[in-house]
Amino acid sequence: MVADRFSLLNAQDLAAFRDLLGEAYVLQDEDSLADYSHDYTEDLHYRPQLVLKPGNASEIAAVLGYCQERRIPVTPAGARTGLSGGMLPIYGGVVLATDRLNQILDIDTRNLQVTTQPAVVVQALQEAVAEYGLFYPVDPASRGSCYIGGNIAEGAGGLRAVKYGITKDYVLDLEVVLPTGEIIQTGARTLKNSTGYNLTQLMVGSEGTLGVVTRATLKLVPLPQKRMVMLAPFSSAERACDAVSAIFRAGIVPSALEFMEKEAIDFAQDFLGSYPFDTEGIEAHLLIEVDGKDADSVMADCEAIYAVLEAFDCGEILFAESEEEQNRLWKVRRTIGEATRSGHVVKEEDTVVPRAELAKLWKHIKAVAARFGISAFCFGHAGDGNLHVHLQRPQGQQLDEWEQVIEEAVREIFRGTVALGGTLSGEHGIGLVQKDYMDIAFSPVELALMRGIKRLFDPNGVLNPGKMFPEVSPE
Repeated sequence: MVADRFSLLNAQDLAAFRDLLGEAYVLQDEDSLADYSHDYTEDLHYRPQLVLKPGNASEIAAVLGYCQERRIPVTPAGARTGLSGGMLPIYGGVVLATDRLNQILDIDTRNLQVTTQPAVVVQALQEAVAEYGLFYPVDPASRGSCYIGGNIAEGAGGLRAVKYGITKDYVLDLEVVLPTGEIIQTGARTLKNSTGYNLTQLMVGSEGTLGVVTRATLKLVPLPQKRMVMLAPFSSAERACDAVSAIFRAGIVPSALEFMEKEAIDFAQDFLGSYPFDTEGIEAHLLIEVDGKDADSVMADCEAIYAVLEAFDCGEILFAESEEEQNRLWKVRRTIGEATRSGHVVKEEDTVVPRAELAKLWKHIKAVAARFGISAFCFGHAGDGNLHVHLQRPQGQQLDEWEQVIEEAVREIFRGTVALGGTLSGEHGIGLVQKDYMDIAFSPVELALMRGIKRLFDPNGVLNPGKMFPEVSPE
């Protein structure tokens, strides 16, 4: 048993942590243990034995070095907004919360860079750099609550990735504490770096299994001066999917291009109690944003997109020019995930395929859901070929039956996704809940290489154990 190799905390460990961090930052109360037992992944809860809140890289290094020697499992935690179970302390032990590392350290306007600690909220960082006319474009739906460190750990994407890229495209350099307690610098503050192995990109998306990020230097771009949002309704969701790649083939790159099925929109609007979308007779909407330096160039792109959409039986298109109207539309899109999880048993997946295969992916998901008798709807970053899939338990179905059916259905969805040239996750990560499907995307040789990297960084397997792929005990 993997769990057998870990040590249970004792009074000696508790005293050691208090010596390292101070009593105020070693938490054992029931409220703290409950708070750090879950993230946004389904209804999963795993109670840690202890929550630690170090204040700097040196304290994190001391904690990790101690836990490596004592074989105490350590689960890093940030804002706990993840959707793959990446911060669930499934073997108990210690949760290492980064909350106190919450400062923006430097905004470098000359080089268009920002250096930040990991517990800075993404939206707060965006607003801080915007005051200097700069833009951090990585824009997950949870930007108002998720941390920069969690985005780095998961390789987050978001609404504007289609034009601007994802987290990995903006990380220049990281300070990381290794599972063995050493502190390393992974890169440099240069835009080009061809010096040795790319440890920076190895850390991005490693889901807290290889190290704990304590400082990040991120690239910025100039803040766009003008935005326009288009809302395009379709009576056929398949035609909406087909329209997506046609926009790019026409030479237009919108800053965001989102697909939303009627069911997803209805959930969000009912949850919010506001109704800017009319879904009567509509199967899906595309929410399209264009940005740029001036109104003329933005409007030219919008007109070109309009011409493309007309060929795909699109309904009447709404142009939202005012910030207030744009925010109303975006609020619905950002709320879909929360709304559909509220009061429902939902399995959420994060499929991604080459953009031109989007319609085939949508049809495949619908066919699998119908075959297993499951309600399914999709929304997500169509411009990236990235569909979030919400599968709902039928009313009256017993939980044990649901768990068996859903596992088979998800495996079928992933097999079809990979067959279309896609993979298991575009941005949510693998974590706990997708790890048993990794054999669909990777061969035994590829999985063995990944496990080998994990063992090299973490010889006793104490850092975020049980995530990404089924563990193999260290030799």
